[in-house]
Amino acid sequence: MTVDQVIFLAVALLTLFAALRVVTTGNIVHAAFWLIAALFGVAVIFALLNASFLAVVQVVVYIGAIAMLFIFAVMLTRKEMRDRGPQLNPNWRFGALLAAVAFGGLLLIVNGWSGVTKTASAVPSDFDAVSALGNALVSPDAYVLPFEVASVLLVAALIGAVYVAFNQK
Repeated sequence: MTVDQVIFLAVALLTLFAALRVVTTGNIVHAAFWLIAALFGVAVIFALLNASFLAVVQVVVYIGAIAMLFIFAVMLTRKEMRDRGPQLNPNWRFGALLAAVAFGGLLLIVNGWSGVTKTASAVPSDFDAVSALGNALVSPDAYVLPFEVASVLLVAALIGAVYVAFNQK
């Protein structure tokens, strides 16, 4: 095994452990911190795969913005959420069984796929992934229509959120 493979396996195992702790811990603040650890592991995996743009976006957007917003929201509203009921879903065993069945199905699909054993071709040193992504997002032959539809949906959601926020007063 190469050093990159060892690092990948170690980070993947730590990411899976952190993701498991997100859903199994009883304290919501601890779950948020485990979520940050899992998201950071995904960013490291992106960096190992030479997807530096996605690694930076993962850190800035998901860890820097969304996870911190989640932590602040939990900390600011925790006073009203004091132990009103059970912290765990009473049907967690069914959820765990369903997750195990889904994982087994995914393993069967992956084992039947021939692409698992193939290695990716090397990326040329002069390849600029960020400009290729930008060109693909605005090119009429690539992803301009889904990109614009997503932007219209986000604007509609923002207008709806502002409307709902001001109408409740």
